[in-house]
Amino acid sequence: MPLDGFNDNSLPRRAMQAELLDAETELELAYAWRDQRDERALHRLITAYMRLAISMAAKFKRYGAPMGDLVQEASLGLMKAADKFDPDRGVRFSTYAVWWIKASIQDYVMRNWSMVRTGSTSSQKSLFFNMRRVQARLEREAAAAGQTIERHEMRRLIAAEVGVPLADVEMMEGRLSGSDFSLNATQSVDDEGREWIDTLEDESSQAAETVEKSHDIDTLREWLVTALGALNDRERFIVKERKLREEPRTLESLGTELGLSKERVRQLESAAFGKMRKSLEAESKEVLHFFA
Repeated sequence: MPLDGFNDNSLPRRAMQAELLDAETELELAYAWRDQRDERALHRLITAYMRLAISMAAKFKRYGAPMGDLVQEASLGLMKAADKFDPDRGVRFSTYAVWWIKASIQDYVMRNWSMVRTGSTSSQKSLFFNMRRVQARLEREAAAAGQTIERHEMRRLIAAEVGVPLADVEMMEGRLSGSDFSLNATQSVDDEGREWIDTLEDESSQAAETVEKSHDIDTLREWLVTALGALNDRERFIVKERKLREEPRTLESLGTELGLSKERVRQLESAAFGKMRKSLEAESKEVLHFFA
């Protein structure tokens, strides 16, 4: 590996002592790695620009991540840049590597900011790293002009400044306004205090609802059996095939099986429903819509 021999303590010191590459040497090393997969050339190229990776990692310390982890992510970004760098494009490696280093660090910060994923789209990433800076600048400018910006107006200005939808600003503001809390934490310092998880609504069916629903289903089943009992065999067969199957049969298929026309099957179905309505009227009107 290009970074073998380094550890968290020695990496910054050795990076500062690394050689500074001129454009010609840098190009030679890049060609040697791309065309010949020369690991010594890769190691020399990465070591020379490790100071750049460490410098960029230090800019993200304010997000609370350990410096060692930031440096590690920066070095991973640097290695990705070296692996994908095309020396034929005529740009310096450092210019190309900056993007990969920054992207690697930003992805790490966002992954570890919260147990709840903060966001992964380009607009969400832009908001995460720029919203507070833009907000602070807008507040300074407003204060200098003797003005106060309302909260909803501030969100609109941030959205316009960063170039993202207003909804994204509202979402990110909520994500950045607090830290993660355990649902098992108590609501007060009292040991007997209720846990936050106890305040969540139980969305499962309650016992009373379950019993009531079961009773209604049994009642409907009894009504249906009674109504079907008022039909002859052919009518009962048509109703079952048309209304009680998961995939109801067509009038045409029933007509073919019974040796009847499609219109005759429809007439028999209509007559059967009429008989069932009369039977059910004595029981309840709650299920009449089923046969409409």
